[in-house]
Formats: sequence, C-alpha cells, structure tokens
Amino acid sequence: VQLQASGGGLVQAGGFLRLSCIASDGTFSIEAAGWYRQAPGKQRELVAVRSTGGIATYADPVKGRFIISIDSAKKTVYLQMNSLKPEDTAVYYCTLNKLQSYYSDRRPDYWGQGTQVTVSS
Repeated sequence: VQLQASGGGLVQAGGFLRLSCIASDGTFSIEAAGWYRQAPGKQRELVAVRSTGGIATYADPVKGRFIISIDSAKKTVYLQMNSLKPEDTAVYYCTLNKLQSYYSDRRPDYWGQGTQVTVSS
C-alpha cells in the first residue's frame, strides 16, 4: 500500500485547510486511517485516527477544530483543519492501520510522505 498526501500549504491563523491522502490498491485489510504531525524539533505525534467503523479519536490540541473522515470508495482519508493556529505548523503524515495493529499498540502499518502545513500569526 502506498499513500499520497496533499493539501498542505501556507495559511494565516484562523484559516483552514483540508488535507487529502489517497491509498493505492491493497487496502482490503485496513482497519483505520489517521494523521500524525511533526513540528520542527519535536517528536511526531498523533493528530487523529478514524476506524472504518466510524470511531474517531483526536489529540486534545485539535479537538473541536479538526475533523477526520474516510471515503472508502475513493480510498481517501481527509483531515479538515479549521481555526488553525501557529502551533499547528508541522509536516502532516497520513497513516493506515491493519486490524492487528489497530487493536494492539496502534502503531501505523503504512505512512505517507508528508505534507507541510505552515500557519502564520
């Protein structure tokens, strides 16, 4: 499975962006899709994850502002980011979990290449 993320860019604080990530064939065993981010000098962190059954989990800093969704027919996962803040600046990575990893340690099985999001103050 290969993931291709897009939609990053430069936006002013308070603005919005929508990230997209399309998966290649081979997703029949996927249980969940998610987004991580890594800011300069910081560790990579989970932003949001959504199971194919519809259960979504968000990191506290993005709750109420970001929405993760999956279009299974298009094999695409989205991250709608609203009310962006400068601290949201990071490289965002899309991920996929197989069933086993999702119900154990949640470590993603597949990673996309990352897309840069920069929020100016």
